[in-house]
Amino acid sequence: MSVSDQPMRVLRPEKTLRELALEKMRDAIVNMHFRAGERLVERDLCDQLGVSRTIVREVLRHLESEGLVAIQPNRGPIVAETTPEEARQIYEIRGVLEGIAAKACATQKDPRVVAELERILARIRTAYAANELPAVLTATTDFYRTLFENSGRHVAWGIVNSITARINHLRSMTIKTPDRNKQGPAQMQKIIDAIKAGDGAAAYEAANVHVTNAAAIAEALLAEQQGGNRG
Repeated sequence: MSVSDQPMRVLRPEKTLRELALEKMRDAIVNMHFRAGERLVERDLCDQLGVSRTIVREVLRHLESEGLVAIQPNRGPIVAETTPEEARQIYEIRGVLEGIAAKACATQKDPRVVAELERILARIRTAYAANELPAVLTATTDFYRTLFENSGRHVAWGIVNSITARINHLRSMTIKTPDRNKQGPAQMQKIIDAIKAGDGAAAYEAANVHVTNAAAIAEALLAEQQGGNRG
């Protein structure tokens, strides 16, 4: 029996209202529509998102589990503030796991993986050229997903994916800094080149260099923000 023969059947949408609201809120925080430390007032969010207070509360709880929202006594939910030390730890995790994934991909030396990484890197360069920073974030996540999935390091990707929202929050700051549009893709190209050459040690090193440079930028920006807030 086809759907047309069942006019009363309720078709489930691809995404629920809660999922759509969660994506909107996550993007708004990652892209700094809401700033670190800013209060998130439920009533205002209901109006902005066009959803119920129940959905807003569920979304905020989920974002709290991702580390993007913090609940403060007598103040309620705010956009979580990442300290330089927290950023350092996040980048440490990235450096080790991404290095392992890059090395494993180099060992496999699969031309199909190299071609896919090249295609994604081209998307990153195009997004930078058009100053479409959300597209840079999306393509960069795709780059690392491809790296991990094709390295067979699914557990490692699960760990990285669990902090992807916080990674993208930091990345949204670093990609705006001078010359990052050139340095970032150039460093990622070295990862690809090492994988293509089958050089595991070089792939591991290239992945670490890329993360280390991003970490230094993020920590400096966060320290500057903290200094400004204290001032």
